[in-house]
Amino acid sequence: MKKPQILAPVGNWEMLTAALNAGADEVYFGADSLNMRVGTKQNFLLSDLPQIVSRCKEKNVKANLTMNIVMFDEDLQTAYQTVDAAKKAGVDNIIAMDFAVILYAFKQGLEVHASVQAGITNFESAKFYAQYCDRIVLARECNLEQQKYIIEQILEHKIRGPKGKILEVEVFVHGALCVSISGKCGMSLLANNQSASRGRCTQPCRHKYEVRDVETGQKFEVDNEYVMSSGDLATIGFFDELLATGVDVLKIEGRGKNPEYVDMTVRVYREAVDAVVEGSYTPEKIINWQTNLEKVYNRKLTQGYYLGKDVKEWSGTGGSLATEKKLYVGEVTRIFPKINVFELKAVSTQFKIDDELIIIGSESGVFRIPVKSMHDEKGQNIVESPKGEFVSIQTQEDRLKVKDKVYVITKK
Repeated sequence: MKKPQILAPVGNWEMLTAALNAGADEVYFGADSLNMRVGTKQNFLLSDLPQIVSRCKEKNVKANLTMNIVMFDEDLQTAYQTVDAAKKAGVDNIIAMDFAVILYAFKQGLEVHASVQAGITNFESAKFYAQYCDRIVLARECNLEQQKYIIEQILEHKIRGPKGKILEVEVFVHGALCVSISGKCGMSLLANNQSASRGRCTQPCRHKYEVRDVETGQKFEVDNEYVMSSGDLATIGFFDELLATGVDVLKIEGRGKNPEYVDMTVRVYREAVDAVVEGSYTPEKIINWQTNLEKVYNRKLTQGYYLGKDVKEWSGTGGSLATEKKLYVGEVTRIFPKINVFELKAVSTQFKIDDELIIIGSESGVFRIPVKSMHDEKGQNIVESPKGEFVSIQTQEDRLKVKDKVYVITKK
C-alpha cells in the first residue's frame, strides 16, 4: 500500500516546530494578507519565508504557502509580489484557487496545488486543473467511493501535472468542517461584513440561534441550538479504508489552533499511517488514538461526508470540547543540563506532584513533562509550587529553552 504524506497546519513558530518534531512530511502556512487565516493571529510575514524554508529543509519537509482567497483586481499586484517572494525564498509549492494566482505561479515555474476552495469533485475537473497544477485538493463533499474513482481515473489515464509527475490527490483527514460548500460561505459577510472567502470568517455559524415568527413574535425551540455548527472531521476510525483509495497526501486543518493541537494530531495520524501500511491497524489502537484526539481542540469529532451518510453530528457548542485544557504557570528561567534540572517561576497557576506540565516554545515545539519531584529556592522537597517563587524540576528532556512557556494540564 502507498504511504501517503502528512501535511500539517502551522500558523506560528511554535506550531512549525511542533509539526517538524511530530513527524510531518509537509507543512502549510500563510504569509501576510492573501490567505484564508488572515483574520486570525496565526500568520507569518513574507519576511519569515526564508527562515521557514530553511527550517523545513533541515528536516527534509516541504514548505507550502497558501494563497487561497478570492482575489480582486486590487489584490493582484500584491499576489504577484508574494509569489515572487516565495520563489526567491525557495518555497516548494503555492496553494491557490484563483486562476490569476495559479497562472502567475505556473508561469514562474513554481509547483501549484489547487486548493479545496476550487471545489474539485470529479475527474474532468481534476484533468483540467492538471494543466497548471501538480496536486489537487478534493472538495470535502467527496465520499470514499468518489475519491477512489477520481484517483483510479487519474492513474488509468496517466494524468500528469506540469512537472511531469502523476497528478497528486490531497484530502482533509482531520479538523474543522464548514456548513457551506468547501468553505465558500457568505454568512460572515452578511452578518459582519467580513468575508470568509477573503480569510476573515467570524464564524457566525458557531453561534446559538432561535426561530421567531416575525408577525406574532412566537419563538420556536430547536433541539440543538447550534444548528449550523458541524462537528470536526476525524477519519481515524476508518483510516484503512481512506488510505485504500490511493490518496497521496493527508491534510490536517488547524492553522488557527494551537501548538499542542498540531503536535497531537500529527503524531496520531503519523502512527496511524504507519500502522495501516504495516498491517497493525487495530480497534484497540483506534480507541487510543480517538481518546488522544479528543484531548485537544475539537467541536465533537465526526466522520464528515466520507462514508456517504448525512452529517448529523452538530457540535452542540460554539467552542472546544477538548477533554484537557492548559493553564499558564510561567516561563523557564534557567536550565542546568549537567544535573537535568530546569527552573521556573510559578507566576500564575500553581501545580503539584504528579501533575503534567506542557512546555511550548518556538524552538522547542511542544512536549510534556510529568512532575515527579520538585524543590523550592532553598533546595527543600515540596509537593506544591509556591506562587510567585522559583521552583526546580528534574527532567531528562533536552529540548528546553529559557523563556519557553510552561502550562499545567487539567481535565475539563
